[in-house]
Amino acid sequence: MNLSKFTVMASLFALTGLASCEKEAEEVIIEQPQVKIENGHFTPEALMSMGAVTDPQVSPDGTKVLYGVKFESIEQNKSNRELWVVGVDGSNPTRITTTAKGEQNAVWINGGNKIAFLYPQDGKMQIWTMNPDGTDRKVVSNVENGVDGFVLSPDETKVAFISQVKWATDAKDLYPEHDKANVRIITDMMYKHWDEWVKTIPHSFVADFDGAQVTNIVDMLQDEPYEAPMKPFGGVESLAWAPDGKSVVYVSRKKTGMAYALSTNSDLYQYNLETKETKNLTEGMMGYDTNPRFSKSGRYLAWLSMERDGYESDMNRIFILDMENGEKKHLTANWDYAVDQMAWSPNEKAIFFTAPYLGCAPMFKIDVETAEITTIADGEYDYAAVVPVNDDTVITLRHSLQEPNEVYAVTAGEVKKLSTVNDEMLASLNNVTVKKVLVPTTDGKQMTTWVVLPPNFDETKKYPAILYCQGGPQQPVSQFWSYRWNLRLMASQGYIVIAPNRRGLPGFGTEWNEQISGDYPGQNMKDYFAAVDHMKKEPYVDGDHIGAVGASYGGFSVYWLAGNHEGRFKALIAHAGIFNMEAQYLETEEMWFANWDMGGAFWEKDNKVAQRTFACSPHKYVKNWTAPILITAGELDYRILSSQAEMAFNAATLLGVPAKMVLYPDENHWILKPQNSLIWQKEFFAWLDKYLKEEAK
Repeated sequence: MNLSKFTVMASLFALTGLASCEKEAEEVIIEQPQVKIENGHFTPEALMSMGAVTDPQVSPDGTKVLYGVKFESIEQNKSNRELWVVGVDGSNPTRITTTAKGEQNAVWINGGNKIAFLYPQDGKMQIWTMNPDGTDRKVVSNVENGVDGFVLSPDETKVAFISQVKWATDAKDLYPEHDKANVRIITDMMYKHWDEWVKTIPHSFVADFDGAQVTNIVDMLQDEPYEAPMKPFGGVESLAWAPDGKSVVYVSRKKTGMAYALSTNSDLYQYNLETKETKNLTEGMMGYDTNPRFSKSGRYLAWLSMERDGYESDMNRIFILDMENGEKKHLTANWDYAVDQMAWSPNEKAIFFTAPYLGCAPMFKIDVETAEITTIADGEYDYAAVVPVNDDTVITLRHSLQEPNEVYAVTAGEVKKLSTVNDEMLASLNNVTVKKVLVPTTDGKQMTTWVVLPPNFDETKKYPAILYCQGGPQQPVSQFWSYRWNLRLMASQGYIVIAPNRRGLPGFGTEWNEQISGDYPGQNMKDYFAAVDHMKKEPYVDGDHIGAVGASYGGFSVYWLAGNHEGRFKALIAHAGIFNMEAQYLETEEMWFANWDMGGAFWEKDNKVAQRTFACSPHKYVKNWTAPILITAGELDYRILSSQAEMAFNAATLLGVPAKMVLYPDENHWILKPQNSLIWQKEFFAWLDKYLKEEAK
C-alpha cells in the first residue's frame, strides 16, 4: 500500500468564473424534456422527463427553502441539476440557476444573503458562492483533487470537506522504469469496490474560510489509510460540526484490506481543531455508527447505530451522547423499526425522524426525555427528508407509487405542498389504482402487498400480471418512486403489478426483517408464491400469463424462482442477480454481506446454514428452467459481477430455454445513463409483451 500525502492549494481568483461561464454559454442547457403524451399513456420517455427533486435546505430566517431539480436529456445522454427557491408557505417558486453542469451540495450562508455550492471548475468540483438570486457566482476553493462535499462551521469561518487521496500501489510505483506498463499489483482485499478499482480513498479535511477564499487546509486523517466517509455512498451526512466550531465529528471504519471486507464496525471520531487530536466516541459499539448530528447547544450528539458487526441491514437505532458527562442513551430502545433519517428540533427536546413502517415511510417525532414517539405525517406515502424550520414545522420530500418527490412542509399534522415540478406531467397521465392487500402466508401471517392496477381498470376483464421481487435483500417495498423500476409505469402498460413485502423487508419488526438471513431460498420465496397464488384467485388476473422481475437480490429471486416456480410464470427478467452462489461468495467485495446472509463460506462443511444456502443456489435448479428469461447486467458492477449474468444466459441457451442477455459495459449495479436506461425499458417491456400479451392472444 502506498498512501501519499495529500497536497492542496487553495486560493481565490477574482475572474476565475469568467472563462468557465463563457465556455458554458456554448453548451446546451438541459431543460425539462417536452414529451408528447398521447391518450394519457405513461411511457418510459415520459418517466425520464420528470424532474427529480432533492436536498431541501431551509434559510436561516426560516422563510425560504432551497432545493434542487434534476432533469435528464436523452439526446445529450446526461443529466443536469438546477437550483430553486420557494417560500416556506409555498409562495414564489423561483429557478435561480441555469447552467450546463449542475450545482450540488447547495446550502445557505451569510445569514441567507449567500448560497454556497459545488460546481465544476477545470474539470473538478470546487466550492462556489453566489447571491440567492443566482448572480455573482464566484469559485472560492482550488482543491487539487476536487471537493466531493462540504459542511461549513456554525460561524462560517471554517469548512470541513471531503476529497480523495491516493491509495493503492500500481506498477509504476514499483517499476518507474516501465512507465508504459498497465499492471495492477494486489496484496489484500478491497482492491475493487462497487464500480471502481480502488486507487483513491476519501478523506475529511478542515480549512479556514473567510467567505471569499478557502485556505490553510488540514487532512484530519493525515497519513491514515482509512476512508472517511466510507465508500461507496458516504457523503456530507458523515460530517458534523460542534456548535462551538472547535471540533468536527466524522465517520470512519478504520480498517483496510481483508479486515475492512469482513467488518461493518464504523465509529464516530471527534477531531479537535486546536490540538489536532482525535477521539473515538463510539469505541466498543460494534456495528455501523453513522449520521452524527449535534443538538443546537452542542450538549448532545445524536447518531444512527447498528448493534452487530458484519450485519449491514441491522436495525438503525437512535443513540444520544451527552457531551458533558459522556453518557450514552439508546433513545429508540422500545421502537422495533429501523430509522432512516433524523434531525434535532431546535429546542433540543425532540428528534424528528423517518422510518419504514407497515409498507410506508411516515415521519415521527421522539421526545428526548421520555422516548415517547408521535406520528406527525403518515398516509400512503414515503417521507424522504427531515429539515426542521422550527420546533413545529419540518420541511420534507414526499413521494409515492403514484408520484415522484416534491417539497412539502409539515406543521402540526398539516401537510402543505411547496413545489410543483411534476404536476403538469402527472395531470396529463391516466391514473392507476394502488391497493393494499393482506396476503395470508404459509406460516399463518399476514403479508402487506401493494397491488397496482392499470389505468381504466375493468374488473370484468383479465390482465397479465407481474410479480415484483425486491432487492437489498432488506430494502422496503414501501410507497417508493423509481426512475427505472417504476411500478406505475409497469401498470400503465396494461399489467397488474404485485409487490409483496416478503420476509426480509424492514417496516414490520425485527423478526420479519431478519428472517431472511441464512434463508435465501426459504420463507421469503414461499411468500412470493403465496402472493402470486392469492392474486390468481381474482377473476381479473390472467393466471396463465404472469411474469416475475427483479434486480440484485430480486435478480437472485428470479433465478431461484425460474427453477422452482412449478409453472406459475410465463416470463422472467433478472437484472444484476446472483446465479451461482459459490462464485458470488468469491467474486463480491464486501465479505461481511456474504458471510452474514449466506451464513459463511461454502467450504465450511460443518456450517449447516452455509451448506443449506449453497445447496440451494439457483444454478443447481437450472435443469428445471422452462420460462423465457431476459438477463441484464452492468459490466462495472463489482457487487454482483456480470459473469453471473453470463453464466445464467449460457445455461439457459444450452438448455434450449428462450433467453436474451443485455449487457452494459459502462454501467454498474444500476443502469444510470439516460440512453442506456431507455434501451433497458424498451427491452424490458418488449420481453414481457412478447410472452405475456402476444402469447395470450
